[in-house]
Amino acid sequence: MLSFPGWLLAMNADELNMTQKEHIPFEDGHFNCCSFINDGNLWTLDDSTKLVGVQVVLILAYSTIILFGVTGNSLVIYVVYKFKNLRTVTNFFIVNLAVADLLVNTLCLPFTLVYLLYDEWMFGQVLCFLLPFAQGMTVHVSTITLNIIALDRHRSIVNHMETKMSKDLCAVVIVISWALSALLASPLAIFREYGSFKLSPEESLQVCTEKWPDSSMNGKIYSFSMLVVQVVIPLLINSVAYIRIWNKLKKHMTCGRNDNQRRRKTTKMMLTMVVVFAVSWLPFHAFQLAIDIDNNVLNMKDFKLVFTVFHIMAMCSTCVNPILYGWMNNNYRTAFLSVVKCYRPLGVRYRSSKNREKQKDDDRDCTDFRSTNL
Repeated sequence: MLSFPGWLLAMNADELNMTQKEHIPFEDGHFNCCSFINDGNLWTLDDSTKLVGVQVVLILAYSTIILFGVTGNSLVIYVVYKFKNLRTVTNFFIVNLAVADLLVNTLCLPFTLVYLLYDEWMFGQVLCFLLPFAQGMTVHVSTITLNIIALDRHRSIVNHMETKMSKDLCAVVIVISWALSALLASPLAIFREYGSFKLSPEESLQVCTEKWPDSSMNGKIYSFSMLVVQVVIPLLINSVAYIRIWNKLKKHMTCGRNDNQRRRKTTKMMLTMVVVFAVSWLPFHAFQLAIDIDNNVLNMKDFKLVFTVFHIMAMCSTCVNPILYGWMNNNYRTAFLSVVKCYRPLGVRYRSSKNREKQKDDDRDCTDFRSTNL
């Protein structure tokens, strides 16, 4: 299970030892699928990610994801906190998604970029165990939360259950989702090894690898299980739930039913979030599974670059949700504009003269926001 990127991390400790003994004579200055050329203290790597142009593109890609992820997810958390009318159960779950994505942007991606550029674990033993666990846990939180949102909407729309989930129960569900996610991601911290491998008498390489007990088969089983838990099952649950919700709303859609129109728009936004999440993560999980099934994948040309591209695709899911909210949901778009530009669109203004006076005060203060709950 490649929860944390980096071509060295693609191998567990046993595979790394096997590579050292069978394929790579360290004294000749070779290591794995990439060739090290020993010229005094100068080591060059036959790897396209070492090209300056490629590195610039990768730095820009990761930096853009971090910038948009931190800004967008922080804005989502802030507007739900600031505006009372956005404090609904669905929005609390959206905040839970934003917190998980924000943790990936801040705790994982900067370290990933450094590891990618230097090909060496430079962050010590504690972070070797913590960071892969943190990324695995936050991904589980995202998938579980998306499922919870879908099932809750299915319950209220398809089953006609008018009683909404209470905010206290919502808090309990969120805590349970984090606890369950921590449990599912715990093998990424438990079965891990931090160590140093000598490339020559003068040179050594600090690595952070997976080390599964007994044999690497346990790692393959875990990777396959995570593909099922993080992609297959969530896709099935969300697909069935949203298809039934969409059909229900389509049957009851009438020109004068603003409530149904609002529900349909919100459902469309949630469904798009699920599709984006699946498209982002499916190639990454499939590639991980291919590595676990056949170790020869590690020797493919430009393995590191291909792995990095799939990882960038997966990480895009951490910054795209706030964009979807602003594009597909009027409430979030208006709230974002209220915060960023201190601006309020005419469409949300009250039309009565009494409320219009109050509206002017609110516009001057930029401290209020009126919206229809999700």
